Amino acid sequence: MDFIDVINNRRAVNFFDPDKDVSDETLKSIIETAAKVPSSFNLQPWSLIVLRDHEEKMRLQSLAWNQPKVSEAPVTLIVLADRDGWKEDHRFVEKNFQEMIKTGAMTEEQRQWFTDARISLYGESEEKQLAFACKNTGFFAMALMLAAKNLGLDTHPMDGFDHEAVRKEFNIPDNYWIPLLMAVGYFNKDMELALPKWRKNFEEIVVTFH
Repeated sequence: MDFIDVINNRRAVNFFDPDKDVSDETLKSIIETAAKVPSSFNLQPWSLIVLRDHEEKMRLQSLAWNQPKVSEAPVTLIVLADRDGWKEDHRFVEKNFQEMIKTGAMTEEQRQWFTDARISLYGESEEKQLAFACKNTGFFAMALMLAAKNLGLDTHPMDGFDHEAVRKEFNIPDNYWIPLLMAVGYFNKDMELALPKWRKNFEEIVVTFH
């Protein structure tokens, strides 16, 4: 599918075909494609909990305004943003540094600079830590929706849920913020697809401040 078609045809659908599953191979392709998005210092502070089991999805649905699509979609994702993804002792920080050395993007002599830069940019306040995690995970989440559409699937991002209750129900550690849930599957063509919503135009988007 051409990129412009992906953008124009991507919709947040409310009804999913209950008889059409998403294969493990397809889901893996969507996730690994989305993972190619940029992130701060390539720290990639995103993770996913993948729910396929109906009982698990119903547990989530009860905490998500009882939205039927949570359980009707063959796959529902709990998208996680790791507020600790910049810290020195994080398991991916050292891996990331070593990978940058391999590609020549950094040298071992820059280790302290890399540490200081991460602390300055992301670690000086809780606000910065949350912004770091959610900003980068937002890139990933949008890419998930586009990658899914490119393969003919549909999605619906949701922020209508009880954040703390979901964290407790699924034993999610405190370092993770949950920016959104995402239903993934195929649109139920027996249902009516809502008309596209309006979007700001160029003049409404571009601003100046005096």
